[in-house]
Amino acid sequence: MAEETGILLESGTNELELLEFVVGNQHYGINVAKISELCPYVEPTLVPNAHEYIEGIFMPRESIITVIDLAKALGIPMRDDRSSDMYIITNFNKLQTAFHVQEVLGIHRVSWEDIAKPDSTISRNGKGIATGITKIDGKIIIVLDFEKIVTEINPETGLKLSEIENMGERARNDYTILLAEDSPLLLEMLKKCLSKAGYTHLIPTTNGQEAWNTLDRMMKDGAVIGKDLSLVITDIEMPQMDGHHLTKKIKNDPRMEGLPVVIFSSLVNDEMKRKGEALGVDAQLSKPEIGRLVHQLDVLLN
Repeated sequence: MAEETGILLESGTNELELLEFVVGNQHYGINVAKISELCPYVEPTLVPNAHEYIEGIFMPRESIITVIDLAKALGIPMRDDRSSDMYIITNFNKLQTAFHVQEVLGIHRVSWEDIAKPDSTISRNGKGIATGITKIDGKIIIVLDFEKIVTEINPETGLKLSEIENMGERARNDYTILLAEDSPLLLEMLKKCLSKAGYTHLIPTTNGQEAWNTLDRMMKDGAVIGKDLSLVITDIEMPQMDGHHLTKKIKNDPRMEGLPVVIFSSLVNDEMKRKGEALGVDAQLSKPEIGRLVHQLDVLLN
């Protein structure tokens, strides 16, 4: 019997529900907002010539779901005992994927403030797959970058520069956009795509807290909304401060009145859209639709 994970939080509290699970002997975490259901492990059907991380496919109901062997993706030996193995079925980037894990331990409510950003020794030039690290009940829990694992298997699920190139020649403009994105890989791709689309004045930041500190400093230095800063693009899931809390702070600060905020995240589902709307966000788009993002910027800024 599949277990539904319908735990919801109010908007902008800077908290998340983190599902703790085990692969090998290490404890990992995933944001509950990414999960559609949990199922007991069943032997998947093998797919010839698939990527090495893909264990096969299975059909819990009418739909075919790809199974990713998380132990293989993490380079960890799989335990022999399969009795407690589970599938975490996720829904993000408009894809359903099953991640094969050894054990699911439970859900913790944590603040993004308590999730540390991995330092460069762990992230290795954006090659690491940890987006955050936290400690719960004396155990270190690594929050994984599931989007990065999926993009490694199928690059077509990531941001595509070709979408911008298909728009043809575009003029450069003077709008200044602040970006808040914790994935080094996605931040680089976002900068590349937006620059190609003519949005060359970009201020990159790596989480909501860094974005807020930058905005606050700009305001103290006398920046004018619409002239020195035109718009903010933010991810939702980020260590220290998430995109919803950042949006709430911007929309509640009279100094930033009239500053449009666009959420660009793999987590833009119906529930998240409702939360974003409640906070007054100006547009919400799902990764990896970079072409639609550029179109939305054109509408909001021009």
